[in-house]
Amino acid sequence: MPERTDEKETMLTANKLEKIIELEDTLRKEYQSKLDAAAAELEQCKQDMAQQRQELQATIDKQLETIAELSSKSESNQRTEQLNRELTNRADKLQAEVTTLKQRVKSLQKDLASEREELKTLKQFDPARMKKNLDAGKKKLAEKTKAADLLQRNLNKTKAENSELQRKVEELEAKLADGETPVEESSEEAA
Repeated sequence: MPERTDEKETMLTANKLEKIIELEDTLRKEYQSKLDAAAAELEQCKQDMAQQRQELQATIDKQLETIAELSSKSESNQRTEQLNRELTNRADKLQAEVTTLKQRVKSLQKDLASEREELKTLKQFDPARMKKNLDAGKKKLAEKTKAADLLQRNLNKTKAENSELQRKVEELEAKLADGETPVEESSEEAA
C-alpha cells in the first residue's frame, strides 16, 4: 500500500513538473512579446523625444534669429515683447510636453524593469533540469511499478499455494477423523 502511495506521489510530481514546464513556456511566450513591445516603445519614445528636442531647438534658434533680426532692424519694442511672450508661451508648452514625455519614459522604464524582473523570476525554473528530473522520476516510477507487479505476482502465487495447502490440510483432517472412528470401533470390538 505505501508503494502505491509513492507511485501516485511520483505520478503527481511528474504531472506537476510537466504543468510547470508548460506554464513557464506559456508565460515566456506571453511576456517576451510584451517585453519586446515595451522596449520598442521605449526606444521609439526616446527617438521621438530626441527628434522633438531637435525640432524645438531648431524652432527656438529660428525664432531667436527672427528676434535678433527684428531687434537689429529696430522694430518697435512692443512687437519684440509680443514675440518674446509668444515664444515664452511656446517654450513653456514645449517644456511641459517634454516633461510629460520624460514622465512617460520613466513610467515605461519602470514597467520594463518590472517585466524584466518577472522574466528573471520565471527563468529561475530551469526547464532542462526539470525535464531531466522528470525523466528520472518516470524511470524510477517504471522500476517501482515493475517491482510492485513482481511482488503482486509472488503474493498471488503464495496465496494460491497457501489455499492449496489449506485445502490439503482440511482433507487430511477429514481423512484422519474418518480414520479414527474405525480405529476406535475396531479397538472396542477387540476388547
